[in-house]
Amino acid sequence: MFGLKKWKRRRLSQQVFPDNWLAIIEKNVPFYKKLPDEDKKELQRHILIFMNEKRFEGCGGLKLTDEIRVTIAAQACILLLHRKTDYYPGLFSILVYPQAYVARMTEHLPSGVVAEGLEVRLGESWHRGSIVLSWDDVRRGAADIHDGHNVVFHEFAHQLDSDAGRDSTPVLRTRSRYIAWARVLQKDYEKLRSKVSLNRHTFLNGYGAKNPAEFFAVATEYFFEKPKELRKLHPDLYRELKLFYQQEPAEL
Repeated sequence: MFGLKKWKRRRLSQQVFPDNWLAIIEKNVPFYKKLPDEDKKELQRHILIFMNEKRFEGCGGLKLTDEIRVTIAAQACILLLHRKTDYYPGLFSILVYPQAYVARMTEHLPSGVVAEGLEVRLGESWHRGSIVLSWDDVRRGAADIHDGHNVVFHEFAHQLDSDAGRDSTPVLRTRSRYIAWARVLQKDYEKLRSKVSLNRHTFLNGYGAKNPAEFFAVATEYFFEKPKELRKLHPDLYRELKLFYQQEPAEL
């Protein structure tokens, strides 16, 4: 079965990349223009496979188009460059709303109280099966590559986080490397939590103080969209993310 999947992916990656897809990426994903030519070709190969293997579903009356699918796929696959990958193996479908949507929320508070209610969301990643995105926020996040906010990077980072044991990455291959990785992320996470609790200004989005998973997702957004600032202010964190993603966005 694995051999068949590998053969199919190789065949898909050898297909000619559609001109209309390339036009969509060049229009909607300005990060693409920063990439070296070899990375652009690699990204196109990843997109061909991703588009074949993942199912997109329109929600809230949204009619899916190639623009929606390709814009999301391109950003999701940027996170896969230079890495041995199984293309988000726990992910099967991407649900897309036209704009921010309302979802039921359950939160376990430190006091032991369970709070329930509704909240507006731009996106969410389920541990197994699906990612949910707001198309308005996908476009907005892709258009500005320097603001540190990208809902696709954020939600797909959650998928990489949850699949870390299966989606091979050098930084997690050995126990010593994993310990170093965990130590750095925990240190910067605790610093952010402390500053947020004291209402102090933070470089990283305070949402990352919610829990370690959100910290990793927020750090991923900043790694790709504010890499020079992240390298200067959080050098250890930048180095670990550089090893994880096998990329150096500060040099693009």
